[in-house]
Amino acid sequence: MLSNDLHIEATINLYYDLHLPEGKSGPLPLLIAVHGYGAHKRYMMREALQVVPDSFAVASVQAPHQHFRKTDDGYKVGFGWLTEHRPHESVELHQKFLLDLIEKLAGDGKIDPTRVYLYGFSQAVGINFRFAFTHPHTLAGVVAVCGGIPGDLETNADYNAFDAPTLYIYGDDDEFYALEKFREFESKLAERLSNLTAKQYSAKHEITDEMRADITKFFRTAAK
Repeated sequence: MLSNDLHIEATINLYYDLHLPEGKSGPLPLLIAVHGYGAHKRYMMREALQVVPDSFAVASVQAPHQHFRKTDDGYKVGFGWLTEHRPHESVELHQKFLLDLIEKLAGDGKIDPTRVYLYGFSQAVGINFRFAFTHPHTLAGVVAVCGGIPGDLETNADYNAFDAPTLYIYGDDDEFYALEKFREFESKLAERLSNLTAKQYSAKHEITDEMRADITKFFRTAAK
């Protein structure tokens, strides 16, 4: 007799880097930075620190699915949030990761749990929107760069209205998404989000200085 898809529960470590501004006492607003496919927490921390006000704490989280990626310097380890195998489990793990992180940092008195912002690039955009629509009262704002939207946006009964400020930005020459696709994503988000700002840039699949300037303005407004 063959039994399929049995499983044993296991505990894994989920890693993040934390930046606390010097000379600032908590509880602080928190920016959670979420990297894209093949990247890592160090990369997204560098990006976050370029745009966030110095009054913010920053937590850069690292995806659990590690793999080798080819670079000009040989193969290096990268990380991803989703695979096609049981993607719902990856979504649940991402959401638990963020919720547990917020709870821990708030419990330590480091951050204000009513002022938590989410910043994601590429693959992180869709999974971050899943979090926002599932836990709409947890976040004070979302920044999404060069990424798609949840494929089940119109069918998932667990999704709720999300009213916090949201910045959705993308390039017109992206290697992974056609411009028409981004405009379709923007249109669908506009139907769901009451406080959406969307903008197109002359850019590829990247975070440009022009984008960083607008993201900085977003967070400066949030910090007031």
